[in-house]
Amino acid sequence: MSMALQTLPSMVLPRLFLRRCRDKRFRLKVADSTGSKATGGALLARTLLFQRWLAHHVLSADERFVGVLLPPSVAGVAVNAALPLCGKIGVNLNYTCTSAILNHCLEVAGIRHVLTSRKFWERCEFKLSATVVFLEDALAQISSFDKLLAFADAHLTPAWVLDRRFGLGNIRGDDVMTIIFTSGSTGMPKGVMLTYDNVGTNVQAIQQAVQLNSRDVLCGVLPLFHSFGYTVTLWAVLGLDLAGIYHFSPLDAKVIGKLCRDYRATILMVTPTFLRGYLRRCAKEDFATLEVIVTGAEKLPTDLAEAFEEKFGIRPVEGYGTTELSPVVAVNIPPNRAPAGDTSGLRVGSVGRPVPEAERRA
Repeated sequence: MSMALQTLPSMVLPRLFLRRCRDKRFRLKVADSTGSKATGGALLARTLLFQRWLAHHVLSADERFVGVLLPPSVAGVAVNAALPLCGKIGVNLNYTCTSAILNHCLEVAGIRHVLTSRKFWERCEFKLSATVVFLEDALAQISSFDKLLAFADAHLTPAWVLDRRFGLGNIRGDDVMTIIFTSGSTGMPKGVMLTYDNVGTNVQAIQQAVQLNSRDVLCGVLPLFHSFGYTVTLWAVLGLDLAGIYHFSPLDAKVIGKLCRDYRATILMVTPTFLRGYLRRCAKEDFATLEVIVTGAEKLPTDLAEAFEEKFGIRPVEGYGTTELSPVVAVNIPPNRAPAGDTSGLRVGSVGRPVPEAERRA
């Protein structure tokens, strides 16, 4: 059963997020390898708590861009969901960079605050030219009344009332949703400004191409500072009626295998390099429920795809995207997600068909 994406003006994903959390109010919406997990109702309540804390205790009215330094996790998801409700633009920062490069990004975007967790920060050695805010500090500033209000809003307040309260109805499709900084392979990283329409229509195109549905559980191990991670493993989960499970490093094959097994993951988005690690270190039962594996960022070798299919019973397919295109441009369609009898969407050795609504020129 495919899942139609609800039509809202300009594909405003934060508005869809409110409604999708209501759809999964008592069902799993997100989880991560630390053991943290939340139903749709619990995730929405947590997001509303973060919104209230950030708006009242952290961010200034004249701030536009806010830095986020968090790995793929329940906390990373909730913070990214909360920032649009504050009227702010979240910028996920590359924590594999040096302090000098990060400070360049902060200066370019005019970022004054960087949101992170103390546990994650202690593993880094950054000296940033911005105020670092720890999510753990929210616990001391959030009152019992705040928690009660967030719970009531998450479960009882109509979504259209929340839309109006947070000004989500005023968001236009060409408003900037995020900045994704490039890898800096040609010099200092460049900030790519992606709009709500850029990200929203890409989410819609992915849903239509791969036929995502309410049974799907997407395993998110790609960093949120990459366009693929931001659009597919973050906002596709938040904007559609599926669940997301997260781990901070795509290199931890055994942890990822256990996560997929425990939560019965059906979708995995990775690079071929990471697949080689999973092929060597994961057991067959780890990926027994996977239905779709899409690789990107590098060419998928045929021998790797064949070896993976022989061991796990599912063949990875290849896609293609770029940061500037938010990011998915083309993808091969696995036969189990194609219309009955249609095998034209899969061509081994290619990056697949252009996604719906993508314009192409020969």
